[in-house]
Amino acid sequence: MTGRGAARLAVVGALVLATAGITACSTVSVSSNRYLGVRQFATTDPATVEILRREPRRPHEKLGEVYLEPSGNPAVAEMEQAIRTEAAKLGADAAVLVYDRTKRIGTVYQGPWWARSSHAVYGRKIVAVAIRYKR
Repeated sequence: MTGRGAARLAVVGALVLATAGITACSTVSVSSNRYLGVRQFATTDPATVEILRREPRRPHEKLGEVYLEPSGNPAVAEMEQAIRTEAAKLGADAAVLVYDRTKRIGTVYQGPWWARSSHAVYGRKIVAVAIRYKR
């Protein structure tokens, strides 16, 4: 391989690693909590679970809450899919977004004690209530 060919291969390799590093930094942590005393339903198809911005007027019952903590900068579609999948585990027909905030979760200190610097660390938390329409 010539010097130019090796250099091009190195540049392509670096771009692939950089792209992989950028996408690997975005994660979505999701969990749920079923309300006490609520009937359990069979899992629904995540593709049919609606994402709502306000509570529907249609009669429904609340099944539980879905908690989402994205880190990095995941796509909106990825976060919505995570909510749909977790709400479907509860047997939900829809998930109503009730909380979406970014807040300070800590401080990172760097450097030696005599020349220390600090910066705030922020995290985003999203909460959705899983609901099932009354049939």
